[in-house]
Amino acid sequence: MFCSVNSSEDPEKIKQAISNVFPNSKIKNENYSISAISKDLNSFEKIYETIQLNKSQKSYRRSLEQNLKNDSTWFYLNKQAAFVEKIAICEEAEESPLGPIKVVLTSSNIDGIIDWIIFD
Repeated sequence: MFCSVNSSEDPEKIKQAISNVFPNSKIKNENYSISAISKDLNSFEKIYETIQLNKSQKSYRRSLEQNLKNDSTWFYLNKQAAFVEKIAICEEAEESPLGPIKVVLTSSNIDGIIDWIIFD
């Protein structure tokens, strides 16, 4: 995960937003950005639950497949929504006024990961 920190934002609040969506990730604050890494698929549990509850598989699949390249894909999440423990995918970066959280997935079995996230 990666997101920029605007001068008007509190980096601690952005760290909290990432923790709300991706528990158990290792968060690192660097100058004007925050990144987080997790090798545990359970980190996606909240996203998985939201996709299933909201029946939003089509928008996530479209985003994941559209951004698929080799063994990696990505999607954007709304930073403000993440801060209040909500998960909202952004089709474009501009949909998140203060900038999105970019979630990058990398795996030698990326198709299997996408299927796990989208389906059960």
